[in-house]
Amino acid sequence: MRPPSRAIVSHEASIEIAAPAHTLYDMVSDISRMGEWSPEATGGYWADGATGEAGDWFTGSNRTSERAWERDCQVATADPGRDFTFVTGGLEASWTWWSYEFEPTSETSTTVTERWWIINKSPAMEAATPEQFAARTAYTLQMIEATLAALKERAEAGT
Repeated sequence: MRPPSRAIVSHEASIEIAAPAHTLYDMVSDISRMGEWSPEATGGYWADGATGEAGDWFTGSNRTSERAWERDCQVATADPGRDFTFVTGGLEASWTWWSYEFEPTSETSTTVTERWWIINKSPAMEAATPEQFAARTAYTLQMIEATLAALKERAEAGT
């Protein structure tokens, strides 16, 4: 899913991974595993028996050197092997969006694009100074690149 023109800020990065799109989709959409490749997300759990379909909710866990926190998230798109997108705060709040798109380049390779954007600032983002907000958005691009590199490493190692 691509960021809409009304997004306050957005970043994206892509990487080619020697793994099929459905394998990569399964890895990313298993939110309990996110901590295996994300420098900040530590995992998560589905709410009320949800399984990862569009509209389902989960709680994502995060940690930095300064703090730990959780955010309720809603799956916006769940198209196996193609697109897994979720939004913190849910579709109605439309805070921070995370999207993973999978474009097969051969039978055994896939280009994965991770996109991040903000439509409405969460309460924490609203409380940030302009300098803190700018630093956070710059750091997010670094996290995206690190996440994709670690996903590649894990997928190509077969783990």
